[in-house]
Amino acid sequence: MGGLALRLVPGLNKPGGLGVFCLAAAALALAGPPAVLHLGLDFAKLFAGWAMAWRLALALLILGAAFTAGGMALTALFRQHHRDMARLYMADLVGAGLGVACIVGLMNLAGTPRATLLLGLPLALAAFLAGGRVTRFASVLVAGAALALLPVAPTLVARPRKEAIPVVHRHWDATSLIKILSQDGELGINIDNMANTPILPFDGDWAELRRQPFYTLMDPKPLMDGMGGTCRFMSIGSGGGSDALLALRDGAAEVHAVEVNPYINRLLMKGGRYADVSGHLYEDPRVKVVTEDARAYVRRFDGAFDIIYSRSSNSFAALVSGAFAMSENYVFTTEAFRDYYRALSPRGYLIMEHQFYMPRVVSEAVDGLRQAGVADPLSHIAVFAIPQGRYPRQVILVGKAPLSAEAIQHPFSELDAHDFKVMHRLYPDPAPGADPLVARILTRGWREAAAASPTDLSPATDQRPFIALQGQLRNVNAASLRTMGTLEIKGFPVAKFTVLAVLGITLLLMVPLNLLPYLRRGPRLKAPGWLYFFAIGFAFMALEVVLIQKYTRFIGASSYTIVAILFALLIGCGAGSRFAPRFRDRTPFLAILAWLVLDALVLGRITDALGGLTMALRVAATVVLLAPLAFFMGMPFTKGTARVGELIDWGFAVNGTASVVGSTGILLVSFQWGFPAALAAGGAAYLLAMLLLEGGGSWVREA
Repeated sequence: MGGLALRLVPGLNKPGGLGVFCLAAAALALAGPPAVLHLGLDFAKLFAGWAMAWRLALALLILGAAFTAGGMALTALFRQHHRDMARLYMADLVGAGLGVACIVGLMNLAGTPRATLLLGLPLALAAFLAGGRVTRFASVLVAGAALALLPVAPTLVARPRKEAIPVVHRHWDATSLIKILSQDGELGINIDNMANTPILPFDGDWAELRRQPFYTLMDPKPLMDGMGGTCRFMSIGSGGGSDALLALRDGAAEVHAVEVNPYINRLLMKGGRYADVSGHLYEDPRVKVVTEDARAYVRRFDGAFDIIYSRSSNSFAALVSGAFAMSENYVFTTEAFRDYYRALSPRGYLIMEHQFYMPRVVSEAVDGLRQAGVADPLSHIAVFAIPQGRYPRQVILVGKAPLSAEAIQHPFSELDAHDFKVMHRLYPDPAPGADPLVARILTRGWREAAAASPTDLSPATDQRPFIALQGQLRNVNAASLRTMGTLEIKGFPVAKFTVLAVLGITLLLMVPLNLLPYLRRGPRLKAPGWLYFFAIGFAFMALEVVLIQKYTRFIGASSYTIVAILFALLIGCGAGSRFAPRFRDRTPFLAILAWLVLDALVLGRITDALGGLTMALRVAATVVLLAPLAFFMGMPFTKGTARVGELIDWGFAVNGTASVVGSTGILLVSFQWGFPAALAAGGAAYLLAMLLLEGGGSWVREA
């Protein structure tokens, strides 16, 4: 929008405009996020009524205003100095890479609310450097306002909400918003206003703990009793430590408490705020606290586990925040079950519970065991139901060896009561009255059950890891908007529908707006030039989105992963822009296509082979693998600028619109056909751009 404004309104192209645009972007960056957080926007209710849809529209306008002003500033700079685009675009990309690293560091050091208020400071500095006396004075005022508001940032940059349970502590960093809830002497950790994990009080007296009832719906004590006190136990998503406490109570000799959120672990470790409450559990020599993605840890652990244990180990933060682009989950994929099976000792068991995923999980378990070389996977699997609570839960038990009759009949303490409402078996030999879906999927295959299911039953894989996206477009109708509660778990495709809405608005509104300059007098882009900037905008964002998701599996899911990948891509692209004039026009495109072919044939095997490295080395390997691609991805925009000159303002607008189409449209491709198809679509767009650039002739039609 910023680039288009400068093309359509010539009066904006005035001396001194650059400083004014930067100043406007700084002020809007300061005011926008607090304003949006106070709108009361709830993505889970987005399609339930018009009120929430209008709030979303208003939020987009508020947040988009800062980017529009920033786009005007960049466009003014590019237009005026287009002959020096190689250096300018390099500076822009390198600044973006450094900005990603700096803002995540600030979020972790100063907290997300304070970091948010500081977003406008680089823009205020830019306004001071580029503007006149008045603009400089105003930029100082904006910077001063941001610094003055820092003490009230936690209140200002927050969504007002009435807490059902008193909050005694808050912490918001680049990973999540953490709140400690306290009620009737019990403490719990709330993550992103959605997921919860308890901090169980413990005084260090193990004998007394074993005499007391321990409330859990998945107590594997019968399985562990047969291990003679030598059980090595791993908790996926250990949270507040209740799994570790349960394992030690049941006689585990070694517990690996794996939690991806570093702040949650710090709360319970030595010197942590709640170490005393938990009886210094994480200081017990039998407990190894691991701050890492569980899937990555399983792959690199040099040893075997007797119990791998998971209780609803992921949250639904992606649904709450609307961040569907990053809602992949590599803990629940076919290949994950292959890795878990391989990581089990000969006497080992995988125990995994979830409220919503089990119909897809059981198919993944079967396929994963087959990939691991198991001839009869069904003999290794049992599934149980826990009907209590708002959302009934289901548990899958996978044995390294075929499950014995005793393991099937008596894996958990809860089955002692023989109470159908407490726990009962779904497979094999389902209990009378049990839901037949899981047994039907295991015995007949998920495809037979899919026709009558409102939710997607297809197994998630590492190439299509969107297990939470259970809704199907066939369920979208006026009635479903009211009755399904707009929940993926009931079959309404919230993620796909939202992406389609954004894509539709972009295609119906923004693409026509980018054709308006054809109605004006003056120089115009010819069709090949317009299509070129559209193609490279689509391709760049398509590859960036998919690469973030793919390499998240290799490094492990965390905010640091996103920083590492974006930093590598942006810095590499900046270097590519600087050297773009030294390469022939077709070279960057051929190099990008060659890298994509290499990725499909070789790089996946390399990352699998390097999965046992530490996180730091996996990050370094990612940078090395992505560097050649990033270097050449930085060249096409610079090369296109050399063909259009001052019309780069229009090219920049087309490029930005295509970026939205690419980043949203490629998600739909990933959801449906997986990452290989998505990368192929990005590669096809780069191929089209190469053909347009090689086509010859001028891209500019004079008035």
